[in-house]
Amino acid sequence: MSTAQHDAYGQELARISHHQSEATTARFTVFQALAAVGITNEQADDIVSKLEAGAVAGSHTWISESSAPHGSEQRFEDGWFAGVRDVASYLLRIADTTATAQRGRAASSAQLLAHLQRPASPAPAETPVEEPAPAPAPPLYAQRVLAVAEGFAWAVAAPGERHWPDGADFLDVALRAVRPEEREGYIERLEAFVEQHRARLEELLRAYGPGSRPASHGRYALVGQPETLAILERMETNPFGLRSEWQKELEDVFLDDLEFAWGPRIRLSR
Repeated sequence: MSTAQHDAYGQELARISHHQSEATTARFTVFQALAAVGITNEQADDIVSKLEAGAVAGSHTWISESSAPHGSEQRFEDGWFAGVRDVASYLLRIADTTATAQRGRAASSAQLLAHLQRPASPAPAETPVEEPAPAPAPPLYAQRVLAVAEGFAWAVAAPGERHWPDGADFLDVALRAVRPEEREGYIERLEAFVEQHRARLEELLRAYGPGSRPASHGRYALVGQPETLAILERMETNPFGLRSEWQKELEDVFLDDLEFAWGPRIRLSR
């Protein structure tokens, strides 16, 4: 890829990021408005999902109606329309998924609003005794989680393609975001999460994993790591706790890139 092409692609990614950020803010506002008039979280999810699916369907129509440049050779036109059909079919699958799979976002928005509106705690009269930091997950426990993650071969890259042969630091941070009451049965929780999001994980690996165009620029390095399955599960379940633990010892860019590629219910990166 030439320097000019690289710059152009970077500008496209910046514009996409801007639109997604604006959409997240708009969605948050819509959920607030719907809640104010008595719409339940489930109804709000259904309304917003249908609106978003309709927007994708509109893109499908626009793509389907496009034509090859006037005067093109027949072989060029055949290739053009074959590409159009592939893109249109993919957009239709996205619309179908968007209309039915985007659940829980209204509840997450309500939780985030409650968190933002929580009054600041008054300054204590005396300096409190610092509480000990949460103990790291026992090594055997982390190894069990990793072994389970490794079992989902369709969700992780081949060992020789991964950026980190050992991603233990990332896994340890993710497991510290597992609440004490969630520790028992977490293996089963992770397995259920991965199975529930199989199509989404496969698409994440294909679009952002090793060998993809975004990854060729040195970004999205966590996509394809088995440890990432636990990170994504925490990103959906306890995003505030994950971000808090992450910022204590790891670079934000790794989590920010993963958050952007996954598109979580609550986006905490700036």
